[in-house]
Amino acid sequence: MQKLVERKAIEFGDFTLASGRKSNYYVDIKRAITDSDILREIAEAIGNLSEFDCVAGVAVGGIPIAVAVALEKHKPFAIVRSASKSHGKSDFVIGDVNKKQVLLVEDVTTTGGSAIYGIEKLRECGAVVTSVITVIDREEGAKEALHMNGVALTALLNVSDIFNYRRKVSTKD
Repeated sequence: MQKLVERKAIEFGDFTLASGRKSNYYVDIKRAITDSDILREIAEAIGNLSEFDCVAGVAVGGIPIAVAVALEKHKPFAIVRSASKSHGKSDFVIGDVNKKQVLLVEDVTTTGGSAIYGIEKLRECGAVVTSVITVIDREEGAKEALHMNGVALTALLNVSDIFNYRRKVSTKD
């Protein structure tokens, strides 16, 4: 947790989220995972939580995490594009996922929309997806939404952990 705070992956203040909603905190795991030590720690933690044949991430935030987990566990990885492209091959999924147990990784989950998109695209390619692991769950409905799609969500950290940590740190000062 301390490393995420030090890397400003968790900031407190007034923020407007991509959804347009206001929040008093912002989680930017992409900032933290540019530090190879933090990325390695995240990959180790995720790799120890689940059995899988292949790991996948949705562009952009999930991709470096998926690659790191794949390297850690010596498994293949796949990339789920966030949109089709107009040139070359227009595949939404890059990598062989057909008939494989695929672990989808996310940097941050809020409502689960990005994860559900990734699950749908992976399943369209024949993947079996029953588990998503996220670095941080904002605890705003993702777990419930994924459960309704037959997928379990595991978080390395929940936003409640962040607030508990912040309270402990501020009372020590």
